[in-house]
Amino acid sequence: MEERSREWKCGIEETFYPEKLKAYSSMPKTLYVRGQLPDPGKPAAAVVGARACSRYGEWQAYRFSKILSENGVQIISGLARGIDGMAHRGALEGGGKTFAVMGCGTDICYPAEHRELYDRIIGGGGGILSEFPGKTPPHGKNFPRRNRIISALADLVLVIEARKRSGSLITAGFALEQGKTVYALPGRVGDALSEGCNLLIADGAGIACSPEMLLEELGISCEGKVNFRQNSKIRLASREEMVYSCLDFQPKNIEEIHQETDLDIRIITEVLLKLELDGLITEPVKNYYARAGG
Repeated sequence: MEERSREWKCGIEETFYPEKLKAYSSMPKTLYVRGQLPDPGKPAAAVVGARACSRYGEWQAYRFSKILSENGVQIISGLARGIDGMAHRGALEGGGKTFAVMGCGTDICYPAEHRELYDRIIGGGGGILSEFPGKTPPHGKNFPRRNRIISALADLVLVIEARKRSGSLITAGFALEQGKTVYALPGRVGDALSEGCNLLIADGAGIACSPEMLLEELGISCEGKVNFRQNSKIRLASREEMVYSCLDFQPKNIEEIHQETDLDIRIITEVLLKLELDGLITEPVKNYYARAGG
């Protein structure tokens, strides 16, 4: 892991520099990389959205990314809280590779609570990318700039939950300038988190009704491949087993689970979401969880 996580540089004149970036004059002359660059021979989709997203948005980011990943699509995002983080997690759960384009040096994990995810991205054969050299702090002005790289590395862009003024719409704007297809997840009229997506759709973006639609856009036949919930054998990681084993058909709140497992609340929240996405548990009341089927 230590060797794979060491930073290396890739100049625009070098063979390894992504061809997709060379097509646009605004791209950086040097990329700093930890791990790997996206495979140019495989399709890629950017999945972006709000940091302060809803549970529904988290679920959709995870679901779309997992299914795309299971079908050989590389997932590009920005490692931010909310939608970006769930997109990376879904891609990893789907067994594929995912790549994070940072608004700081690759030696800085931002946000800090995504350190485990940062390491998993590199360990899973993906990469952490930046146009900024090491020790560059995460200045706010850097993040809109990095969005042009996210869209350029992708064959299409999916926006999941975005406010009327958001970085995700900047990414979508770059994608349209680059001639990329943009999809948006439709949302309820009047919901602030859906305003950006609904505006994109009104302006002609594709409506992301299902992952299969995106697979078809990428020329991938999804017949018989998409199988998100139905697994013949349930395999749980140790943390998931700890959380799942302390649940029964009577709902428990997060604090009770924390007391029984002694896991960090943040980790419990992530595990609960995954178990819920896999159809193993339900949330009958906010922050109370029970095994499914009770």
